[in-house]
Amino acid sequence: MLDAIIIISFIIAGSGIGFFGVDLLPTSTLEQVNNLEGLSSVTGGFGALIGLAIGLVAQTAYRRIERQVRAMPVDMLLSRSVGLVLGLLVANLTLAPIFLLPIPREFAFIKPLAAILGSVMFAFSGVNLADIHGRTLLRLINPNSVETMLVAEGTLKPATTKILDTSCIIDGRVEDLLGTGFLEGQILIPRFVLQELQQVADSSNDQKRVRGRRGLDILNQMQEAYPQRIAIHPADYDDVSTVDAKLVRLAQDINGTLLTNDYNLNKVASLQKVTVLNINDLAQSMRPAYLPGDTMDLKILKQGKEPAQGVGYLDDGTMVVVEEGGSLIGGAVTVVVTGSLQTSAGRMIFARPGASVMA
Repeated sequence: MLDAIIIISFIIAGSGIGFFGVDLLPTSTLEQVNNLEGLSSVTGGFGALIGLAIGLVAQTAYRRIERQVRAMPVDMLLSRSVGLVLGLLVANLTLAPIFLLPIPREFAFIKPLAAILGSVMFAFSGVNLADIHGRTLLRLINPNSVETMLVAEGTLKPATTKILDTSCIIDGRVEDLLGTGFLEGQILIPRFVLQELQQVADSSNDQKRVRGRRGLDILNQMQEAYPQRIAIHPADYDDVSTVDAKLVRLAQDINGTLLTNDYNLNKVASLQKVTVLNINDLAQSMRPAYLPGDTMDLKILKQGKEPAQGVGYLDDGTMVVVEEGGSLIGGAVTVVVTGSLQTSAGRMIFARPGASVMA
């Protein structure tokens, strides 16, 4: 629509200039023309053709500028706009005395020429200064704008929006994950997921009903604890039948990340190039490296809290408490893992001397 308006405007302007431009010809020339209206029509037609050509060029230039503006980072666009306005303001203040000078009539063209050249020069200088010192200017306006600029430049990737599915909400571990601070970005619960959760809570099956109500309770707790991060997304897709397909569609539309523990949804979304965070994968990667029954070679370095305990350390610094290892301090022995404890301070492994040592 805008392209058509631009071209039509130039055609009308060219036609009008060509049609009425005949009146600007010298009187002697007009007297020699027999058909003045015919000449006006011809010049108007030529003017329309010229206007069409200029309109097509202007349309192409407009589209190119539009693409450049859309691709331009917001911080650069803002700083250049401020630089342009400041440059034009300085130009007006600087050139104002020129218009007060007494200039002969034959040199009257100097004033508008100086105004145009000065405005262009100062505007260009303002934009250049904005490109050089724009970051400092935005930092003065908003100290947090540096992070925004790094995101725009690609130096710092912004946190993507996370979309929760029904199984992830019912699972409950996402609430603990939010509490640790490792999960960044906005958390979206689609309205169709909320409806599915409500249907599960209203199910006639006792087990399903308990799981659904558990999910609603967890969701309410998350909204109370993180009101700025949890949001209900109103999107729905009437042409899509299943909730899993809607989740994938929504993630594609907003370029978000699916957060789930559903194996099938994980596979389907991955096939459609949607980023998926599987809580089960996270739990698997964080499980203890040593399970009960595993053996390891360990040098017992010191006595534990109890006299019968010995303490050694793995290569990564993990402390291993060996029951009945107090008498083995200073020696390298084979121990059998009996358990482990994971806390925010780190991991601790409990073990006992192997059968050969006990013998």
